Amino acid sequence: MLRATEWTESLRDLVASVMETNLSVQANSMNLITKKVTSWAAIIAVPTAITGYYGQNLPYPGFGRQSGFITSAAVIVVLSALLYLTFKRKDWL
Repeated sequence: MLRATEWTESLRDLVASVMETNLSVQANSMNLITKKVTSWAAIIAVPTAITGYYGQNLPYPGFGRQSGFITSAAVIVVLSALLYLTFKRKDWL
């Protein structure tokens, strides 16, 4: 009877540790997904902010000229690429 009780306790501990390990693996997976989603959101926020600024009904640098469009497009591409490379280097993407 004592041996069966100890065996049952050891199985209960084993099941508890398996469940904790499973929860830990799920939490780590969720953290990786959250980092990726956050990285993409930051990359998408740059063009949104710049086009929002240039989309205002106020004169901006390069208003009415092609240089304004080229400047805004260049800033969007450079900042987005810089963020992408930074997140890629940190292994978030």
